[in-house]
Amino acid sequence: MSYITTIGLEVHVQLKTRSKMFCACPVEFGAEPNSHTCPTCLGLPGALPVMNHEAVRMTVITGLMLGCDIAPTSKFDRKNYFYPDMPKNYQISQYDMPLCENGSVPLHDLAYPKDAQKTIATPDKEVHLVRIHLEEDVAKSFHFESSTGIDFNRAGTPLMEIVTQPAINSPEEAFAFLTSLKQLLIYGAVSDADMEKGQLRCDCNVSVRPEAQAELGAKIEIKNMNSISGVRRALAYEIQRQTGALERGEKLRQETRGWDDAIGETFLMRTKESAHDYRYFPDPDLVPVKSEMLLEEARARIPELPRAKRTRFVEQYQVSSYDADVLADDLELARYFETAANGAKKPKNVANWILNDLQSALSSASKTISDCPIPPEALDELVNLIESGKISGKQAKEVFAEMFASGKPATKIVKEKGIEQLSDTGEIEAFCDQAITANPKPAADFKAGNAASLNFLKGQVMKLSKGKANPQLAGEILERKLKG
Repeated sequence: MSYITTIGLEVHVQLKTRSKMFCACPVEFGAEPNSHTCPTCLGLPGALPVMNHEAVRMTVITGLMLGCDIAPTSKFDRKNYFYPDMPKNYQISQYDMPLCENGSVPLHDLAYPKDAQKTIATPDKEVHLVRIHLEEDVAKSFHFESSTGIDFNRAGTPLMEIVTQPAINSPEEAFAFLTSLKQLLIYGAVSDADMEKGQLRCDCNVSVRPEAQAELGAKIEIKNMNSISGVRRALAYEIQRQTGALERGEKLRQETRGWDDAIGETFLMRTKESAHDYRYFPDPDLVPVKSEMLLEEARARIPELPRAKRTRFVEQYQVSSYDADVLADDLELARYFETAANGAKKPKNVANWILNDLQSALSSASKTISDCPIPPEALDELVNLIESGKISGKQAKEVFAEMFASGKPATKIVKEKGIEQLSDTGEIEAFCDQAITANPKPAADFKAGNAASLNFLKGQVMKLSKGKANPQLAGEILERKLKG
């Protein structure tokens, strides 16, 4: 029997603000536990929240980037539940009047896992959203052998919750959605979206049903995923588990599961027969938010988005669509390329060096483009040396390796090594005359139609010039002399 998979994601994104959502405590990852707290974020009696306007603004920016409808008026509500990591025993969130509704995230080809990029089921798919709302994060629990510690530094950090429609149909699409969303968040400078630091966390809702069944299957939630590849693995396992259960005639029930990445399996956390009643009500300490005042400023902060950047790279720099996709995929890489290509005669050649030699060197050295030892202007200088004929492509490889190792500019390395290519026509003509005179047979063979003999003569010119002659120019001069 064939089965249909339906997946919805709830993504929690920590915003890149300097202070918390409702107090002035700093947001800092890795600080000494419980060192960034105050009466407000600890929920002490009498402490009142003060709204972080920058967090609201960043949420509106995110909504605009994703094509959401921005609510003219939104409000904050109290979501009541009792848990050790919730200092007030309620969370300030948004219920029926969120800041953003609708919108979508476009999935581009490079966002999919590498092994799935050639078999994308729905190219150029857009995953539609239900809403984006703003809330405060909870504290972080640390489970030890016989006790649990709680760090309240994270409590109160501004947190966006991005909720998708149940419109994702495979683990690969879920992977692409999270990758595309992360890229957009970084482009918009609203979050670093580092999953290892807990800045991007994901709950997955997945159901499986027979193809002939119109009604969705039982919704099973996988909580607190903290890596994009882990989401893919967890969904793949869970789809297989649910399909197997249905094949055996078992009835699936709504439940919440965790993911054990070490053994590669989900595990039951709790059953959930009905939605929990959080007893939402408007927070009496916070006034409603009028977005009209924020919209103009938020629109001014919308960056050029990846899709537009890819199109511009093709048109402005004449790179291929694939090269534009790779360059725009990483914002820092895109910035590096634009700086390097700014004064280049042939930006395509700059792109080739970045995508081949530079990325290979960075990977081998376990470096990223942000700590690249070759400034973008220096790479442009190297490419210009090749294009002007001062060094050959082979010599450029040697110069590039020295640039990456030492950080020296290309012109200095060329001068130190004495490897500047000879492109003076008069000097090369003299070497060509010597090579023809000393090798009459290959010269005669070329005149008789043996094209390969030209390569031998070119080699003799290179030997006479001690490897400095421009090989292309030498070949052109030899051919002209022998044919003339």
